[in-house]
Amino acid sequence: METDDVPGAPSADTAARVREVIAAAGVSQREFARRIVMDPSKLSRSLSGTRRFTAAELARIADEGRVDVGRLLGARPREQPPAVAAPVEGGRPLQIVRETVRLIAEHGFHAVRVADIARACATSSAAIHYHFPGRADLLEAAVRWCMDEDTARRAALLASADDAVAELDQLIALQTPRTEQQRRQWAVWLDLWAEAARSTTVGRLHAEYYRQWRETVADVVRRGVAQGVFRASADPQAQALTLTALIDGLATQVLASGTDADAMRSALAAHVRTTLLTSP
Repeated sequence: METDDVPGAPSADTAARVREVIAAAGVSQREFARRIVMDPSKLSRSLSGTRRFTAAELARIADEGRVDVGRLLGARPREQPPAVAAPVEGGRPLQIVRETVRLIAEHGFHAVRVADIARACATSSAAIHYHFPGRADLLEAAVRWCMDEDTARRAALLASADDAVAELDQLIALQTPRTEQQRRQWAVWLDLWAEAARSTTVGRLHAEYYRQWRETVADVVRRGVAQGVFRASADPQAQALTLTALIDGLATQVLASGTDADAMRSALAAHVRTTLLTSP
């Protein structure tokens, strides 16, 4: 059971009410989890009764569903205060996470205060704590959001590629910090590397992200071998590990020492050409 579980909350009844909120939102369970910045597997387990919702999670669900937390817990309805702020696209939790990511990119996680995030969201520190009780909650949500964004862009790029060579080139382009958005995401990712070494939760998410990324690259290599455009002797897992290390190292140099992004792309293209392509 989570340490922040709501004491005495009837799990089955609460889960049923949360299901009603999700149904009223008219979106999939996974999309609802994204909106409240919650791990989809945790939401699924909470809805099935094998895990209790935490107080912070119920607060985010209530906020997204425009209902009172007491209703989710089975309390009698109470009169709601009039809304004083315009709705935020994607919901307040998602806005908080996006602004947190932006501020981490600009200043580093440990330099960002809750008051800074509140100011960026035009709200109060109390409202930030309502959705994310501690800095650890914010950091975990920020990591998940970055992972989800990267995964979505990766899927879109691969869907538009004609063959494995084009797929691998698209993946390399995605990881090259050329645009402002890419540089911001890399800045956050570099900041999280150090945090991953100290935080069990962030470390677990970090490891899962890299597992997914390396498996994506390995799958592309396998397709390339099957298509005859990559060498039959290529080891997909070894190639994925090597390419990941090269991308991480070169991206760090682009951000930290002024190495040109075009030079990074050229170096990675040369690596693919000399180690993978059947016709360099």
